[in-house]
Amino acid sequence: MKRFFVALAALGLAAAVATAQDFKKAVETFNAGATTLETNKTEALAQFRAAMAEAALCEGEEAAELVAKCKEIIPGTLMSIAKEQINEANYDSALATLAEVKTVAAEYEATEVAAEAAELIPNVYLRKGSTLLKAKDFAGAAAAFKEVTALTPEDGQAYLLLGQSLLQGGNTDGAVEALTKADELGEEQAKKLLSTTYLKKGQALLKAGKNAEAIEALEQSNSYVENGNAYMLIASAQTKAGKSAQAIEAYKKYLELSPNAKNAADIMFTIAATAQKAGDKATAKEYYQKLAGTKYAAQAEAQLKTL
Repeated sequence: MKRFFVALAALGLAAAVATAQDFKKAVETFNAGATTLETNKTEALAQFRAAMAEAALCEGEEAAELVAKCKEIIPGTLMSIAKEQINEANYDSALATLAEVKTVAAEYEATEVAAEAAELIPNVYLRKGSTLLKAKDFAGAAAAFKEVTALTPEDGQAYLLLGQSLLQGGNTDGAVEALTKADELGEEQAKKLLSTTYLKKGQALLKAGKNAEAIEALEQSNSYVENGNAYMLIASAQTKAGKSAQAIEAYKKYLELSPNAKNAADIMFTIAATAQKAGDKATAKEYYQKLAGTKYAAQAEAQLKTL
């Protein structure tokens, strides 16, 4: 019996020595990580994780403190790696690292680090999208900007960039939806893009002979930013539809917006002739009189005598 107790005591002593040695190794691994941190964060991260695993196998208050210290430093180290990846424009790797940061920080109760990661993720998608847009990868850019709008739905700039990407990629309907949202969120540039988009749509519809739809699109263009080209096309569409009064009003709006246009005299003569044909003598006289001193002066004077 006495020999048995001696054996147990020896075993306990061996375990204590082994635990002390294991803890010493964990401390050495942690210190190696701290030394490596300035030069190689990825290697340092692996060492901190190894130190935590080694310390977790040890007993005692010091071992528990070392585990806690590793849990404190690992999320921040991961965040530093992510920031380096962002600075190197390695956005996909940065996004993967930030996702890991969120998971680890939540597990280790590092709330500030988790919040910083959540805030950085849409910014990384925004940078990625901007880089792809510049490289004319419109589909890739649109996909990145969609991620931003999903994460930060009140980001007007993201919707604006999404709209630009979709426009460049030929997705007009999707672009209009994104740009409309950007406009609602106060992005002034969205109005110009929407106006131009509806102008082009109106031109295409007019060319296809769809006058009513063309007028609707062109009026939509003017609802965002009034422009002379839209009014000229509306006048053309209204003329084709036999609506002289509406055509004249559109031509007038064109002249209001472009009083010094090279074709101003042409438009005034068109207004006068259209009004005369429609029986609107007052408008016809007014615009024939405005043609004095222009290339239409003789024709205008003759028509005034007729009237």
